[in-house]
Amino acid sequence: MSNEATANMNNVNIVDHPLVQHKLTLMRRRDTATSKFRQLLREISLLLGYEVTRDLPLQLKTVDTPMEEMEAPVLKGKKLVFISILRAGNGLLDGLLDLVPSARVGHIGLYRDPETLEPVEYYFKVPEDLPSRRVIVVDPMLATANSAVAAVDRIKRAGAAQIKFVCLLAAPEGIERFSTAHPDVPIYTAAVDRCLNSHGYILPGLGDAGDRIYGTK
Repeated sequence: MSNEATANMNNVNIVDHPLVQHKLTLMRRRDTATSKFRQLLREISLLLGYEVTRDLPLQLKTVDTPMEEMEAPVLKGKKLVFISILRAGNGLLDGLLDLVPSARVGHIGLYRDPETLEPVEYYFKVPEDLPSRRVIVVDPMLATANSAVAAVDRIKRAGAAQIKFVCLLAAPEGIERFSTAHPDVPIYTAAVDRCLNSHGYILPGLGDAGDRIYGTK
């Protein structure tokens, strides 16, 4: 492995918890039903959320227990922001909101121009005060990373400075592309698969995440 590739992998956090890996295997199966796929993705995203929020700052607050008064830890600072890359990102968003229901939510819509193959933004709506909030960007697949790079570019232009990226699966090509463009944004994923095929799909992968979430193919 080259020095550059090793450096890029240093930016990747693989969540190898047994429950995550078991549920991911069930999602990979061709015969997993749409409803089951959605349920598993929601469960995995909640587990990924534990890891990506592990370093949230805390402060002490006085509370009254049934026994006595104490100083207990609570989250410090402004609420988190989850930003979903449409449409498939919403599948991860649901589980993260189960974990942090008070988080603010943003959406960014991108499609690939059929001639230039470059991502084109068609929707962008995010909470205010991004510069003072921790932002977690979600998309199930980090394949070519073109959409992820464009999304983070746009989010940075909106002022976000503390950003993490969460995906279900990543390809080495996508990791290299994303980490080169945004070396300051750590990646959290359940697995790094072998490679991309000629159509930009992750191998062995699990197919098109959006189609499998919504039953559109």
